[in-house]
Amino acid sequence: MQAQERVRAVAAARAIAAALGLAADHVTVLHDSNKLTVRLLPGDVVARVAPVAHQVARFEVDLARRLAASGCPVALLDPRVEPRVHERDGFVVTLWTFHQPVASREVSPPDYARALERLHAGMRRIDVPAPHFTDRVEEAQRLVADPGRTPELSAPDRELLDGALRSLRRVVEGHGGAEQLLHGEPHPGNVLATAHGVVFVDFETCCRGPVEFDLAHAPEAVDRHVPGVDEHLLRACRVLVTTMVTTWRWDRDDRFPDGRRLGVEGIARIRAALGNGVFDLPG
Repeated sequence: MQAQERVRAVAAARAIAAALGLAADHVTVLHDSNKLTVRLLPGDVVARVAPVAHQVARFEVDLARRLAASGCPVALLDPRVEPRVHERDGFVVTLWTFHQPVASREVSPPDYARALERLHAGMRRIDVPAPHFTDRVEEAQRLVADPGRTPELSAPDRELLDGALRSLRRVVEGHGGAEQLLHGEPHPGNVLATAHGVVFVDFETCCRGPVEFDLAHAPEAVDRHVPGVDEHLLRACRVLVTTMVTTWRWDRDDRFPDGRRLGVEGIARIRAALGNGVFDLPG
């Protein structure tokens, strides 16, 4: 978030927590991008704050409750207050339990894989409307097609991203295998190693698609610990995910830390992957 917006977001979170009897004298920022996540002390609650116009908080709260009830490894809403979405000063705020991380924050590949399998198993038991993964690909395609929103993209780089998104989308769509509800972005930033085991956070990007699409967000070392993976499909998903993430970094409104450098590096990775035959784009 921009500095002024961040100040207002923190103030909204503190006011809501205090009104609910959760002292919020001290603030620690846990994550800051399109959504702000802070820990409020001494009440010890995690507040997730997003602008009203760019949020799916109610969906995320409802889904998290159902996944937790199914025994899935997910972060929990704060049990001391009603599980709902709060609104103040143009922001929506949700309140979550702070899960104390273990000494080492790194999740081992086997633990990562087991947690993701448990999450997917629980998601197969839940019937909720969710967008298809191709909806997210289309968002990236619209960004690439709009120079006004991605003004710093060069013509060759724009052509690369456009071709990769279109072609890889066709490959993944045409895989013919099973699809299910997915986390959407189970990358290491959304995985916590806690004293009670591995838990997943942030379900605003939940979608439907093949499990390989989720696995493509995890470190490659996790792959060999997940049985029954379609290697060809996973390889396509990894390049597709890299292309989507790289596209977000070129959005003129992107606020991801050091985003432009990551966008440049992403372009290089995509060119290397396609140019070295890691994955051959169909015509």
